[in-house]
Amino acid sequence: MAIKIVLSPKLPGPVVEIARAIVPAGYELRVAEQGTPEFLDAIDDAEYFVGFARTSLGSDFYRAAPHLKLVQLISAGYDRVDIEAARKARVPVCNNGGANAIAVAEHTLALMLAVTKKLVWQHNNVVAGKWRVGDFATTRLAELSGKTLGIVGLGNIGKKVARRALGFDMHVQYYDIVRLAEDAEDALGVRFVLFQELLRTSDVVSLHVPLTDRTRRMMGEEAFALMKPGAILINTCRGLVVDEAALHKALTTGRLAGAGLDVMLEEPPPANHPLFSLDSVTITPHMAGPTWENWQRCFRNAFDNIQRVAAGDKPLWVVPELRDLLS
Repeated sequence: MAIKIVLSPKLPGPVVEIARAIVPAGYELRVAEQGTPEFLDAIDDAEYFVGFARTSLGSDFYRAAPHLKLVQLISAGYDRVDIEAARKARVPVCNNGGANAIAVAEHTLALMLAVTKKLVWQHNNVVAGKWRVGDFATTRLAELSGKTLGIVGLGNIGKKVARRALGFDMHVQYYDIVRLAEDAEDALGVRFVLFQELLRTSDVVSLHVPLTDRTRRMMGEEAFALMKPGAILINTCRGLVVDEAALHKALTTGRLAGAGLDVMLEEPPPANHPLFSLDSVTITPHMAGPTWENWQRCFRNAFDNIQRVAAGDKPLWVVPELRDLLS
């Protein structure tokens, strides 16, 4: 009898086919939408869950899935997961193991370029029939070369951002609660600085941290007041890491020159969001991660982890709050 894996939510057919093409022999993949009778029927005897936590995956979920051995996310973030419910059920929760790190790193650089070159503003002007609005002194475009990039959070994504930024001849410094060894810093071409030092000395600050009590609203009025005048902020991690009202104030007072955001406090944001009126802000709809190429990496990591658990081994990429379940 095949071991059941439930994939949820219902993804587009071509994406599901990518998963089906690499499902290991001996496993059955059922696709169902969370919160439906079909999902409850599918999860009843399933041993593995793969997908996004569109709902909290709380205690009701675990009661409906008494045979569950692993919750395997295909996202990097896990802030919507009910950690305590998983702990009580003694089911490890794993993220995608950096499968989307290349995509998010590329998107981070794209946002840096979009903000420093004012690409969206220029495009909107051109299609509105306005050619070269302003003069070269008022429309100041900038180069990344020679600028200092401050990376907050040097995990899988942060390291890939660093490598790509070095290709633009940027100077790269970082802050993380886990420091690299000196030889690893040398090999990557980065140097450690304290958080406040990073804010004071970086031309670009790029956020790559998980959402925790420690990182929630870490970028607020105090942080923006420390930032280098004319710096830009890039956020591709979680919207709640940034106090949006404080960011708006920093931009409208001229403290910051611009911001590139792939994530926001509310998703989708309200139609009259104050940041929408600022030409210095480029916003994308939380789409840095899902490139076509990385679906296969996500599913490959998921099925590898499932096979590890099925073989009696420990899964990889268990979220930090639940690693004690493996001891």
